[in-house]
Amino acid sequence: MPPASPRPVDNLDDDDYPAYTMGRAAEMLGTTPAFLRTLGEYRLITPLRSEGGHRRYSRYQLRIAARARELVDQGTPIEAACRIVILEDQLEEAQRINEQLRAQGHRPQPKTPA
Repeated sequence: MPPASPRPVDNLDDDDYPAYTMGRAAEMLGTTPAFLRTLGEYRLITPLRSEGGHRRYSRYQLRIAARARELVDQGTPIEAACRIVILEDQLEEAQRINEQLRAQGHRPQPKTPA
């Protein structure tokens, strides 16, 4: 018997694994597939495609889409909501990197005047 390959269930633990169809993702978010397509048009999320060409979304993408929906529900235009979410995500990543560098003992270098 060949050695067992990694369990497919392990993929479900991966935040980036594209486990959800467009219909299921829209249902989970309480929105429409058109909303998800619009988020793609504004480059907030880019779903992966199944072999058949169908959009597939990850849990990470669903969290991003849920934040955009929250802003839109509060009256923010969708294009502005997408930009806000992108900036929030970039800030979170920068803070994570800064924390890692601090943990490794790196100190910020002072800026020298040009």
